[in-house]
Amino acid sequence: MGTRYVLGLGGTVDYEIDWDPATLTRLAAEWGLRADELDAGVPILSERDLLRSLLGFVRDGVGGERFVASSEIVEAFARRFERRVTLGGTCVRAAIAMDRVRDLPALVHLVSIDDDVRRLLPASTTYLCSADRDTTDPHLIVQYPAASPVRVAGEDVVAAHPNRLIYVNDPPNLELVLHPGLGDAVAAADVTLMSGFNVIQDRALLADRLATVAAALDGRAPGSFAYFEDAGYHVPALRADVRDALAGRVDAWAMNEDELQAWIGRAVDLLDAADVAKALVDLRAAVPARTLVVHTRYWALASGPGADDLRPALRGGITMASTRYLHGDDFTVDDYAATGAREPGPLGARFAVEVEAVAGAAAGAVACEPAYALDVPRPTTIGLGDTFVGGFLAALADR
Repeated sequence: MGTRYVLGLGGTVDYEIDWDPATLTRLAAEWGLRADELDAGVPILSERDLLRSLLGFVRDGVGGERFVASSEIVEAFARRFERRVTLGGTCVRAAIAMDRVRDLPALVHLVSIDDDVRRLLPASTTYLCSADRDTTDPHLIVQYPAASPVRVAGEDVVAAHPNRLIYVNDPPNLELVLHPGLGDAVAAADVTLMSGFNVIQDRALLADRLATVAAALDGRAPGSFAYFEDAGYHVPALRADVRDALAGRVDAWAMNEDELQAWIGRAVDLLDAADVAKALVDLRAAVPARTLVVHTRYWALASGPGADDLRPALRGGITMASTRYLHGDDFTVDDYAATGAREPGPLGARFAVEVEAVAGAAAGAVACEPAYALDVPRPTTIGLGDTFVGGFLAALADR
């Protein structure tokens, strides 16, 4: 029998809009936007607010996820651009990646469904869905490139590095109703993924969902592997509730560099081994999970007991995410193999050696794998973390 995967907890329908600096510049002028109004964290009550937030992120050169007051704002803003309809959500993108490259079937837990979901899910992917009717609440996905300025009140707003943004008002994921069959599915699984609590905004509702998931994880089979993928929380204070309920119940607690910095409350130089080693010590104090996984554009590492056993999974995650970065949604098995044959980037390779030496003494066992050296004119930055998860989990089938 093959490895049995259960991936939760919610998928999305995504509107991926093309980066169009001319349209963004025109909207900034029409809406009288000033450079000093740009603010990634502004409450998004209108399309104008959404543009203020979007360009604030671009100016700061970071990615993130933000709540929007209504789906109508998302729909209206998306109509101003060329767009593609795709599926998102960590569990769904991971399942798509696993099916694409390794032919690994998965059971995904969904909280909403419509004809786009049915049409775009891989044929090998089965699902539990807690929804009692079809609904569509699209996530707006903005992928911005480096060195592509938008003019705002006579000033250029431009990013040094590409990144992605998510804007969302999604009641099914906000409520995260859980299917009654989730516990039985987890009990039968070899590998379980949990994610998706970050959009919940009500503490009592979150506590209820966490209690259900905690019970499911407590009932998993001996020797099974549970993985939690962190995210940007719409209510940052609630991340501690998720940690308190789940950190002791999973084998790996994973995050990207933005989430690492949110947990420890400071910026981290991703190529400074001493700084990252200190960050890992601080992170373990904040998130006492068995093994911590951090994935970045330069490297991915595991810190904690059994970290070295996860090297193939780290490499699998890096290779899968890098293939998507290079080829977008339509990557093939041959693309994946070609990516895996590349040389690691020199910055990441040097860092990996240094951080294992430095962090091993400070933070316990550390295994670090460098990312590849990648250079492509129009990279895909959407869904890289989700695709990393798919590559990481797929590699666990070889254990």
